[in-house]
Amino acid sequence: MTESATVAEGAAVTLQQQPFVKELIKQWRAQDAHGTWEGKSDLDLLAPYLFTREQRREIPLIGDPDPETLWRLELFYNAVGLSIERATGVMVTPMIKMHHEGFGRIVLLAGRLVVVNKQLRDVHRYGFLGLDKLAEEGERLVAAGVEMIAKFPDVARYGQ
Repeated sequence: MTESATVAEGAAVTLQQQPFVKELIKQWRAQDAHGTWEGKSDLDLLAPYLFTREQRREIPLIGDPDPETLWRLELFYNAVGLSIERATGVMVTPMIKMHHEGFGRIVLLAGRLVVVNKQLRDVHRYGFLGLDKLAEEGERLVAAGVEMIAKFPDVARYGQ
């Protein structure tokens, strides 16, 4: 078995074990209104999030994010919000304020509670050094959001 086959096999196992990654893939598949990505594997859909160290070095330190990068960022945080919703039963809404130069903030709101508050920089370089890092960051954000709702359930459920 080749090294790349082993890596792909390991990545497939990781995909099956990560609830956040499954949610992110659902977000991507939901955007495919015309069936363009039906033939693509889940790993192919996630590939734009993944960089090697060498690929990351090739991206300039200063740059403006393109619309596709902003869209990927939005899908990532939508998946975080929906994962929090599934875990808590509380509707979560993402709000992004992004400067054209690639810095800004994203907040995920549940009722009147800010469940995730993330300052973003260098969005044109947005990505992860591997599938495990993507899953780890997503799961970390979901856990933080679930924890905030557990701490302040009345604020999170305000108006429901």
